[in-house]
Amino acid sequence: MEFETETNEIQVGVVGLGLMGSSIVVALLVAGHPVSGVAPLPGEVDGALQRIKSHLRHCQESNLLSQPIESYLERLTLSEDYQILNNCRLVQECVVEIKEIKAEVYKKIHEATREDVIVSSNTSAIPISMLQELSPVPERFLGIHWAEPAYLTRFLEITKGQQTSDETGQWVFQLAHSWDKEPTFLQKDVRGFVTNRLMYAVYREIFHLIEKGETNLEDVDKAWRYDAGSWMTFMGIFRRMDYLGLEDFPQICRNTFPKLNKMTRVPEVMQTIADERARGIQDGKGLFTYSGEEAKHWEEAFAAFNKDIFRLAEKYPSRPLSDKSEIQQGDDK
Repeated sequence: MEFETETNEIQVGVVGLGLMGSSIVVALLVAGHPVSGVAPLPGEVDGALQRIKSHLRHCQESNLLSQPIESYLERLTLSEDYQILNNCRLVQECVVEIKEIKAEVYKKIHEATREDVIVSSNTSAIPISMLQELSPVPERFLGIHWAEPAYLTRFLEITKGQQTSDETGQWVFQLAHSWDKEPTFLQKDVRGFVTNRLMYAVYREIFHLIEKGETNLEDVDKAWRYDAGSWMTFMGIFRRMDYLGLEDFPQICRNTFPKLNKMTRVPEVMQTIADERARGIQDGKGLFTYSGEEAKHWEEAFAAFNKDIFRLAEKYPSRPLSDKSEIQQGDDK
């Protein structure tokens, strides 16, 4: 089976046009794809269009666009009708993390699309091997996990399930490079994938320390921002170990690993937030509280920060720099 790789020739669909879905739509538009977006929920289209336009304006401010915004919107079709997916080569599912709902979405996608369509999920919680059992064609199903904002982050995690064909995985992996990403490719379905397993190990440890009264939310955030946050965009954790020198790490592991927390329950503070149905920035109630003005500030500041961090990462690529001239070129950007 032959696959084209020119983005302007590959129609892509996105099902689910909430915050993440709208962001993914923009990432694909910027990459050059014609995009068909399906809103499974009645009345979702208008809100999605406004979010997409706002994201495109942010892309324009971040110098990511090579054409006027209207040119990208001309390649966008939004509807509640799955039939607009009929010519899509790839469809990205981005709906709520409930298997029964996803199963119904996959059924509708396959009823509306061509026989060789590839379906992917943005899930961050359900194993891909489990989800592909819900798909009529599991060998053409895989995970494509984005980070928010999808159009302004270099992260992308591609995950094969047990039944995903090698051909499907390789095609998506190659295509993802045209999305201005540095994708990772998990050849085996790992529960929680890599990034979520890392982050939730951190969450478990910090909530444990907070519950014991040994630290607080503000100090944890400061430690994360000003230590790890000062180098993570430049290098990964293993490159960091090499940079620091490795001689002390075996002893650190022996001394520290036995003391790390192993709890399996939901931390008390998270359970309280869940019981209160708090939504953080979106409703002003979360681990911290926010006035309307503060919430707007965080949203605007995060948008500006992502523009800066995207360009900063571009200056320091993960590939080895061959000589000083490449470093100088990076500094001049």
